[in-house]
Amino acid sequence: MDKIKILAIVGSLRKDSFNKQLALIAKEVIGDRAEFNILDYHNIPMMNEDIERPEPESIRRVRDEVRACDAIWFFTPEYNHFFSGVLKNLLDWLSRQIDEEQPPLLAKKPAAVSGITPGMFGTVLSQDHLVTLLSWLDMDIMNTPRLTIPHALTQLDEEGKLILQKSRKYLERQADAFLNFIQNRMQNK
Repeated sequence: MDKIKILAIVGSLRKDSFNKQLALIAKEVIGDRAEFNILDYHNIPMMNEDIERPEPESIRRVRDEVRACDAIWFFTPEYNHFFSGVLKNLLDWLSRQIDEEQPPLLAKKPAAVSGITPGMFGTVLSQDHLVTLLSWLDMDIMNTPRLTIPHALTQLDEEGKLILQKSRKYLERQADAFLNFIQNRMQNK
């Protein structure tokens, strides 16, 4: 059996965002049990039907990466009790069907959701909103365990890098659960 391919989608474009750092730690936790890549989508345009066909090259590249993966792990910040506009824009592009002969790109694709924030409530609300949208897009969501980490500033080293001393075990549990979730879905296809 080929190695599972997980595509991480980080809902922040900031170079050193806490959620990107969390995704990098998740990659370390996954190790060689799966191929784990982080989607770069910084250069996609705002969704606009006027430029949808022919699809922009940046959108074609992103769609190809999503098509090639077995599962998607979302790492979402919380902005004003919601997930980010850049993530919504990406999902709007991915939700559009280019070829009516093919199933929707995200349909039945296994998904996990995590998030970290400096605030006291973690990313509970943004995750709930994101899961609502992912459900509408017919993704196969692993609803438990989801991971929401509050107080990010208490889990940084002296240089300001995320080290997750308090929350790593929860990330490890989620990674193990997600790998099992994906394998079960692949076996039942």
